[in-house]
Amino acid sequence: MTNQVLLVQTMVELADSLVDDFDVDELLNLLAGRCVDILDVTAAGLMLASPGGELRVVASSTEAMRVLELFEIQSEEGPCMDCLRSGRAVVSTDLDVGDGRWPLFSVRALAAGFRSADAVPLRLRGTVIGALNLFRAEAGGLHANDVTSAQALADIATIAILQHRVAREAKLLNEQLDHALNSRILIEQAKGVLAERGRLDMTQAFSKLRSYARGHNLTLLGVAADVVSGTITDL
Repeated sequence: MTNQVLLVQTMVELADSLVDDFDVDELLNLLAGRCVDILDVTAAGLMLASPGGELRVVASSTEAMRVLELFEIQSEEGPCMDCLRSGRAVVSTDLDVGDGRWPLFSVRALAAGFRSADAVPLRLRGTVIGALNLFRAEAGGLHANDVTSAQALADIATIAILQHRVAREAKLLNEQLDHALNSRILIEQAKGVLAERGRLDMTQAFSKLRSYARGHNLTLLGVAADVVSGTITDL
């Protein structure tokens, strides 16, 4: 399979994740591995920024790559860090030039067998959520076509990741709403039981329910459930 065909196939697989339920970890590991297969790179890896701004290594094509990416975060220098800060690709960077750009990272990367490093951002409409690291064992930066391909893969992955976050947040919100509605129904049922049992109006029944919960250091919902099930009968 030619690199061009594999590139198209990979983009189709990434695009499929936009409409299907998918494993985001598998998606990112697929992207890292395919970058090595398609582009003129020795290793690839991805970092993502959490909503709180914390950087995390989420996928690496090799263990050496993962360790080096962790060092980037620790030392706060390297192509990925510059890419995240600027929101722009960092390309054609020879590590053995010794220009002092990344003194700590360069030494560590050269010791790991890498002589050049590039990075492209994961971004959408100005929002940068991470970066794709591309390291080579040879000196010299990526060919312009490889940079374009890498950015295209990163863009599709970004859309998929953001959609996954939105879907996850929407699911959590729906679960919270369902819980709130179900809780309210249960509490109303408990009020009805107490009102009928004690010939109370609904306000009095609710006050009694809440006082019992507070007096016994229990949750209102838990007491309501026990009243409805008949577990609590002394109210």
